[in-house]
Amino acid sequence: MSATAEIIAKVEDALDQIRPYLQADGGNVSLVEITNDFVVKVELLGACKSCSMSMMTMKAGIEESIKRAVPEIKSVEAVNLALAV
Repeated sequence: MSATAEIIAKVEDALDQIRPYLQADGGNVSLVEITNDFVVKVELLGACKSCSMSMMTMKAGIEESIKRAVPEIKSVEAVNLALAV
């Protein structure tokens, strides 16, 4: 079972709510996919790709916004976020 159009629309709406904040800092986010087990995959764009606060932005901003709007979502992952070691 794939993600429904309704869930995709809700996720996009949640991303639209946080985009102005990301864009203010020269970044953005793009929805890549929603897996069958309700994991949202996003791509961080612009300044968000290399910002040292990207992980915090992902968890406290993007993931929180999506999960609040779409409780069915289990987690949110950035496909292009390198974890700091």
